[in-house]
This record gives sequence, C-alpha cells and structure tokens, in this order.
Amino acid sequence: MPLRRLAQILVLAATAVLAVACSARHGAFATGKHRNLFTELLGKSDAEVQAKIDAAWVHFFQGRDEDQRLFYPVGSDQAYIADIGNQDVRSEGMSYGMMLAVQLDKRAEFDRLWRWVKAHMYHAEGPRRGYFAWQCRFDGSVIDPGTASDGEEWFAMTLLFAANRWGATPGDIDYATEAQALLDAMRRGDRGDGVTAIFDPEQKQVVFSPSAEASRFTDPSYHLPFYYELWARWDRTEEGRRFWAECATVSRAYFRKAAHPQTGLMSEYAHFDGRPLTGEKGHFQYDAWRTLAHVALDHAWFAADPWQKEQSDRVLRFLGAQGSFIPDRYTLDGKPISTDDSIGLFAMAAVAGLAADPELARPFVQRLWDAPPPEGKWRYYNGLLYFLALLEAGGRFQIIAPAGAQR
Repeated sequence: MPLRRLAQILVLAATAVLAVACSARHGAFATGKHRNLFTELLGKSDAEVQAKIDAAWVHFFQGRDEDQRLFYPVGSDQAYIADIGNQDVRSEGMSYGMMLAVQLDKRAEFDRLWRWVKAHMYHAEGPRRGYFAWQCRFDGSVIDPGTASDGEEWFAMTLLFAANRWGATPGDIDYATEAQALLDAMRRGDRGDGVTAIFDPEQKQVVFSPSAEASRFTDPSYHLPFYYELWARWDRTEEGRRFWAECATVSRAYFRKAAHPQTGLMSEYAHFDGRPLTGEKGHFQYDAWRTLAHVALDHAWFAADPWQKEQSDRVLRFLGAQGSFIPDRYTLDGKPISTDDSIGLFAMAAVAGLAADPELARPFVQRLWDAPPPEGKWRYYNGLLYFLALLEAGGRFQIIAPAGAQR
C-alpha cells in the first residue's frame, strides 16, 4: 500500500475516533456541531456530500413521475408524498417529506405538504380532534381515519423546526401555533369513543395507535427521545415541558429493555415493558429498522446514555457478521426470516454509525454512499429512509433551534 494512502487512512481513523469521543462528551445540542460520517469515515468532501443530497432531492421531488419521484404537486399550493406500492398517502410519508424539506430549507415544498395534510388528513372535531388520519387516497379521500402515532410525532417536530427556521408570515402558516396544538393534542386523554392519548399518561410512552386496543402496546421505532428532549425545552406550557422530559428518560430506558442482549435487534411492535408481541410483529422487520438510527441520533444529539454506543456496536457487529448478503428480517435472536435485502435497513445501519465504532460503521456508511436512489414500485419506504439517512449520516439532519436559544 502506498505510504500516502496509508497516511490518509490513519488520519481518517484518528478523526473518526476523536469525533466519537467528542460526541460522547457533549452531543450536537450542546456543541452545535453535527457529525458528517461521509467525510469522517470515507474521506468525502463537503461538496461531494452536498451533491449527493441535491441529487436525491431532484430524484424524489422532481424526478420522473412513473418511477422516481415521491412528491406530487396538487393544484397551486398542495402536494402529497405517494406510497406508490400501496397506492395511498400516509401520515408517515407526509411527515418525513416535511422533515426533508425543512432540513434542506425548502419552504415552498414544506408548505404544500402541510396544506394537503390539513385539508385531507386533519380531524377538526370529534374524539379524534387534533389528530390525523394515517391513510388517504391520492384524491384526498380518507381510507382509514385512525392515527399512526409516529406521524403526529414527526409533524410536531417538523413544525417546530419550521417555526425556528422561517418564523411566521402574516396570513400564512403559523408553524409554532400548529406545533403547540399538536403537542397539546398528543397528551390529551379522555376523548371518548375508544380514542386515547397518543402518549400513555401512566407509562409516559408513545402508543402504537390511540385506540382502545392499539393503545395497549407500543412500537420501539416510535420512541424518539431526541425529539422529546427538544419539546421539553420548547413546549410553551410548563406541564408539557415536564411531561416530555419524563418521556425522554422513559424512552431511553425502554430501548435497553426492547433490545435483544446478544443481537441488539428490537421487534416491530412490543409491550410497554419491552417484551415483543407474539407473531410476526415480534420480529425485527420494517418499522424496526429505524431503531438503529433512533438510538444513534439520540446519542449524537444529547449523549445522555453511554449504553447507546454499546447498543450500536452490538447491532452493527451482528449485521456485519451476516456476510456479503444481509437479509432484511430476523427473529430477535438472529435467525434470518427473509431472502431479501433492503436499502432501508442498510441506510439505518449507516446512521447507527453516529454512535458505533468507526470500523463497524464504515462498511454500512460506504454501502449507503454507493447505493443509487431507489426507483420503481417499492421506492416509497426504502427511498424515504435512504434520503433521511443521507442527511443524518451526512451532517445535514440538524437541530434547528429558536434564535438566541441557549444550549
């Protein structure tokens, strides 16, 4: 190996180790610095990273209707994110699209998406008042009026970031007021007709769905302590700030309970004590891919729990041991239950590198970098996780704080 290349590798390794150590001491909330794994681990320039992200934006928001784009404008001021494979619009996808837009300072696209959400998904009255239907048709008609709790969580965070980034324009969307209304709604119980709060008031955990049956368990990938920490600072009410602070503490403890001690895998759905549900929803699949990123993002932003580094090492070590082909679904103890692989899983594994050992992380970061943006029928979920991961691993998924806020 040429000495120059060896020197470059040693510098990259030293930089990565130093960055992990600094993150563990402080976290991005305290320092204002968000790590860029593409630069740290792969030696990519900032311009190369930005070009990669810009290309993903063009692909998903401006690309070919038939096999690339997810963002579809409607009329003069609305748009939706389409789940092409299932031929519907989901609150999950709409909230992810809004997060991509606010992170990349795309206000026009953000506002189009939010107007579609309020026009077609929002429940203005009744027991679901303040919540959103999780599933609609492309024409805006509701398929299922029920609520998927993660959509509300991500909507609230995107609106707060929008308020902090763009402020309020008279006669336009009041992002801060919309965000506060949603923060209040998620805590409000006693709604009647079997509709519950989105956060269980006793458990201080997000429920799978605020209905009589689905509020009795949770989804580990819905636990977002790095968002709750921000709500604990930015909620306008003292009661809300106390509540969200408790939720952040509980969710960090919950990750420890839900993760398998050997593989680090978490189930798709689980009880409030961390036990997986019985049946296929008790396996590591689909929703659960996101737990790899959420543990690491909490570490990267707040560095509140050293276990999160151990967990990220554990799960990447397990996946890395699968060899050149890594199936996308497993039992929690590590038995493959799929013959497919998915870029969505590899994308979330790359984000886990924000908390993991650099040598464990590098192959997954490289795989994300090398992967083209998903195309075709099933581009929705894999594509959104891919795009979010580019921002998260590339230092562009940032805490957008209010002007003058103390860290």
